[in-house]
Amino acid sequence: MLTAKQHELIQFIQSRLEETGISPSFEEMKDALDLKSKSGVHRLISALEERGFIRRLPNRARALEIIRQPDDVATGTRPRIAANDAAPLASSTVTVPQAANDVINIPLHGRIAAGAPIEALEGQTSLPVPAALLGPGEHYALEVSGDSMIEAGIFDGDFALVRRTDTARDGEIVVALVNDEEATLKYLRRDGGMICLDPANAAYEPQTYSSAQVQVQGKLAGLLRRYH
Repeated sequence: MLTAKQHELIQFIQSRLEETGISPSFEEMKDALDLKSKSGVHRLISALEERGFIRRLPNRARALEIIRQPDDVATGTRPRIAANDAAPLASSTVTVPQAANDVINIPLHGRIAAGAPIEALEGQTSLPVPAALLGPGEHYALEVSGDSMIEAGIFDGDFALVRRTDTARDGEIVVALVNDEEATLKYLRRDGGMICLDPANAAYEPQTYSSAQVQVQGKLAGLLRRYH
């Protein structure tokens, strides 16, 4: 059983594959289905994967393969879109195995270290992340370098999962770009007209800058750690 939105999504993917040979991006799917965030697209794709309608091709960005289609899509007729997305529409009844936990590939922008602005590291590679670790919004990952945040449980070699944003509240852990040249992961704190970037390690002093010197580039959303 597929919902109206699931039908709509598989039709959109199929039409784009026929037109361009390339799967649509999550942003394009979000806009086409009039969804508020890309997390809704992730949920729809996961549901279609679990039901055996589509498959994500490994190690390839924006690579979706349609394995089978609902009857009304296969015959070229568009389904009636129900007023309530939860209302199921009939589809072919084929028993398929349940998919493993959903994994999303997000950009990995390298190590967050002194002298390495985020922009200089765009598009290097990607990191597979369990979807359950990510909330709504656009995310990227950074490999942590150094021990300035160990008292917050963030260690050298961890992967910081960051939600892209240019605003944050005091007390949140942010990726801050200082003077357009140095990226750092610290607690954000405002003090009058100044911005303080506080470490989570008593061996380090807070860094204080004017507000014009600091640009927030994201907020910490989660961590991945490798065990050797």
